[in-house]
Amino acid sequence: MPARKDSVPGPRELDLLRWVARHGPVSVGEAAEGFGGPRGLARTTVQTLLERLRKKGRLRRRSEAGRYRYSSPVSTQELLRGLVRSFVEGPLAGSVSPFVAYLAEAEELSDRDLEELEQLLARLQSEREER
Repeated sequence: MPARKDSVPGPRELDLLRWVARHGPVSVGEAAEGFGGPRGLARTTVQTLLERLRKKGRLRRRSEAGRYRYSSPVSTQELLRGLVRSFVEGPLAGSVSPFVAYLAEAEELSDRDLEELEQLLARLQSEREER
């Protein structure tokens, strides 16, 4: 099931999506213990979050040995790329300039982050020249 346009996950949902992408497929109990336990979340809260994400099309659920197991239909990298795309196309109305301006001002960027950005820019420029 594809994700709906209104299905942008909140911060806690995004944390859970990342966790499931790394550890999945997982049962509600496994998610409650591994994800919810360290965060002080009740099992019912984790179950609600899993189901909400499933209904938004962000997680898959299948029955295995009498219990549901949840998994991410995409890798963590694909998930994050899709969220950035949604953010750029939605709130930023397709303009990456505010995002780039933020990156230019962000003091948290490591040398590795800058190196990755430079490599991405070089690849984009190369692809543009080939067209």
